[in-house]
Amino acid sequence: MSVATAGGVLSALDPEKYDILPVGITHDGSYVLGSSDPADYFMGDGRMPEVHDDGSIVLWPGDADSRELTVVDADGAARTIAIDVVFPILHGKWGEDGTVQGMLDLVDLPYVGSGVLASSVGMDKHFMKTVFLQAGLPVAPWATVSRRQWAEDRASVEAAAAQLGYPVFVKPARAGSSVGVGKAADAAELAAVVEEALQEDSRALIEPTLVGREIEIAVLGSPAGARPRASVAGEIVLTGREFYDFEGKYLGGDGVDLRCPAQIGDEQLAEMQDLAIRAFESIGAEGLSRVDFFLTAEGWVINEINTMPGFTPISMYPKCWEASGLSYPELIDELIALALEE
Repeated sequence: MSVATAGGVLSALDPEKYDILPVGITHDGSYVLGSSDPADYFMGDGRMPEVHDDGSIVLWPGDADSRELTVVDADGAARTIAIDVVFPILHGKWGEDGTVQGMLDLVDLPYVGSGVLASSVGMDKHFMKTVFLQAGLPVAPWATVSRRQWAEDRASVEAAAAQLGYPVFVKPARAGSSVGVGKAADAAELAAVVEEALQEDSRALIEPTLVGREIEIAVLGSPAGARPRASVAGEIVLTGREFYDFEGKYLGGDGVDLRCPAQIGDEQLAEMQDLAIRAFESIGAEGLSRVDFFLTAEGWVINEINTMPGFTPISMYPKCWEASGLSYPELIDELIALALEE
């Protein structure tokens, strides 16, 4: 997904305004020179693009006195390139969770999006919900289970799930894109979905099933420390899928319809926008975030915040801003300007 998002951003950057240096990360964690052709990042027909090792090496600055990257081509030729700003288009662990942001802070490279704290809190669903509760924001009840608790005291986990009420959803505390998420209709199904979630992380959350509309909103920082801005809302409508899983999000699976703008009243939208901005500010987010809600019979419930949301031209975040009057290229320009201001 990160590679596909990079392709979308690459295609929208104005080459007359920006000198672009694409940097990719291979499966083994090597930094290599990426392709400059957006077509190489195409995602579709069940295909997920990936970064291939072409023999090049990209080296980050060794200290905060230099903002130069060293690129060693496959033939061994080396060159240095001055960097003004980094757009860390990375979703999930080791990218959206504050790790890369910390590395960039250490070498004093400006970057788009949230810093270490907001990125890590936004990535960890347990601490995210804890912060939201402290800020007086509406969240669903939950129980957090660790691998040790599951191994040593399974009965307490089963009791917590029963108290929340079946059916329940189980999800890794720190995994994005609905990876490892499962649904248990009863106690007999709980073990399998907990085991699956704990394969992805050392902790998992158990949450009750919320009945309501799935509605999302995009938040964008503002210059000079002004209050962040919120877009119109977009809605995920399931037309043949039990929940919005990885296949439905990224592999073109049927049964999902993304609608933007969502059909909600003006008062509902204003309340949602205020809650989204408060969620953004409560974790200290910067630049951009997508805030996901359920609209239930009792009102709004915040499901989660994504500090580096999907950013392809057809993703909900840019679609919501396009429906609000800000085009995809203009949105990218604003994010880069905010990063440089910080």
